[in-house]
Amino acid sequence: MTAKLEPNVMTKVSSWLNGDYDIDTKQSIQQLIDEGNDTELTDAFYKDLEFGTGGLRGLIGIGSNRMNRYTVGTATQGLANYLNKAFPNEDKKVAIAYDSRIKSDEFAKIIADIFSANGITVYLFEALRPTPELSFAIRLLGCKSGVVVTASHNPKEYNGYKAYWDDGSQVVAPHDTNIITEVNAIESIDQVKFDGDASKIIKIGAEVDEKYMDHILSLSISKGALERQKGLKIVYTPLHGTGVTLVPALLAKMGFEAVTVIEEQAEPKGNGQFPTVVYPNPEESEAMSKAVEKAKGIDADLVMGTDPDADRVGIAVKNHHGEIQLLNGNQTASVLIYYLLNAWKDAGKLTGTQFVCKTIVTTDLIDKMAAAYDVKCYNTLTGFKYIAQVIREKEGIEQFIGGGEESYGYLIGDAVRDKDAIASCAMIAELTAYAKDKGLSLFDMLMEIYKQFGFYYEGLISLTKKGKSGADEIQQMMADFRANPPKTLAGSPVIRMDDYKALSTVDFTTGTSHSIPSGEMGIEPSNVLQFFTEDGTKFTCRPSGTEPKIKFYVGVRAALEKNEDFDKVYADLKEKVKAIGEELGLK
Repeated sequence: MTAKLEPNVMTKVSSWLNGDYDIDTKQSIQQLIDEGNDTELTDAFYKDLEFGTGGLRGLIGIGSNRMNRYTVGTATQGLANYLNKAFPNEDKKVAIAYDSRIKSDEFAKIIADIFSANGITVYLFEALRPTPELSFAIRLLGCKSGVVVTASHNPKEYNGYKAYWDDGSQVVAPHDTNIITEVNAIESIDQVKFDGDASKIIKIGAEVDEKYMDHILSLSISKGALERQKGLKIVYTPLHGTGVTLVPALLAKMGFEAVTVIEEQAEPKGNGQFPTVVYPNPEESEAMSKAVEKAKGIDADLVMGTDPDADRVGIAVKNHHGEIQLLNGNQTASVLIYYLLNAWKDAGKLTGTQFVCKTIVTTDLIDKMAAAYDVKCYNTLTGFKYIAQVIREKEGIEQFIGGGEESYGYLIGDAVRDKDAIASCAMIAELTAYAKDKGLSLFDMLMEIYKQFGFYYEGLISLTKKGKSGADEIQQMMADFRANPPKTLAGSPVIRMDDYKALSTVDFTTGTSHSIPSGEMGIEPSNVLQFFTEDGTKFTCRPSGTEPKIKFYVGVRAALEKNEDFDKVYADLKEKVKAIGEELGLK
């Protein structure tokens, strides 16, 4: 073995070569050694995959830092061990779903086998299903936990593993760290029980689909508008993912008669290769391009696209120039929450105990709108599991209306405890019908929001830093921002810094600081920095928990007096975001 490898990497490589791993895996490792491919060996073995904001996620391949039967198996055995300790002397059930990615069905079968071998009853979806339906199924079936095999909107080379708790939410503290402790306690792959018990694996499918769709239909508010606007022209693409199993059927149940599905993206074909897109991510204009072109051709009112596991949705609508324009996640979240607040108010359902919820990197426009309706808005760390944590802690005390995050994830109602593109597609279609019923487009509604509450614009600068060297560079960038905070942003003095790792706030105008209370809903120590300026600009630095990236969120705002000023104000705000990125050297 090459002497250039770090000792911890050499130890792990050796354990895989000498352990009870299959011959193909060992041959692949040996080939990398023979080739002297130190970089690949290091990246594959320098650490174990860890639970981040989205669970276990990584490149598919050999090694402790890759998605394969052994890392998936070890994670599942650790989760099974924890379930058996957390719920002793109880019959335990789990639910498992998977998406259209490479090896998703294979990993799901391995997971089911391991749970069943540990005496746990498994409800395994018979075919691919959306992530939010897995969350719904956990609560419906009384499960203690659940797993969905997906890498969400990552490139095709990735897969992942999201672990859920008995409330249908992704695991949070203390369960996340306790599970990791159990996983780390597994000293040998021989401790993983791969031989399943078929008598404990139950297939589920259509019966859960119907109950899930019935729940979403029950969330509808503007049934009259739906009936009058049933001819609303909608274009939908599932981007080769799981959304195709439910979204078209759901829109039909709502009464929409002019739904066009992009057929070449309607089947999860290509064995997880996503053949018609570069990235199966509705945040990317390229991924949405086929649906947008179709919308132009048929003069559609609304375009929607869901990612492979159908927890995120991107939309496009006709703007004030009559052109099809993609909205970003903050815009969609804003118009969705605005509609919910208005509809609840009109229905006389706002009693002072309702709340909405979002993450600290999502537009502050939502905070301002909620305040205008005397509705609380809770802010959490990035990751929908923290929004679910707030819903859980407020259950029976306050009522959740809806919530979202800038990265295209939204939730309506509390029966699901994760971002839900299926329910979001239904509600976005409904609010578009509601707007059209009043002679407005969805974009017109967005401009009305900006005129009433202020034009908030958010930009995202995302830098990819791969491998161990990239991870080190990201940590250094965060250390530099902590040690040398920016004095100004776009000419406006920085007046405050929130450090979520230290759980502290520093007021630069007074030189004082105080603690961000640990244990607040959705808040725990996290490597995130936020800077606030005198003119209301917000700048956030955050390493991604699921990808080799560091993300910088820039939020700016201005007044919008009339629709005719939209283009100029929009251009000015975009230029301000660009200037901030350039002055900080973020490239």
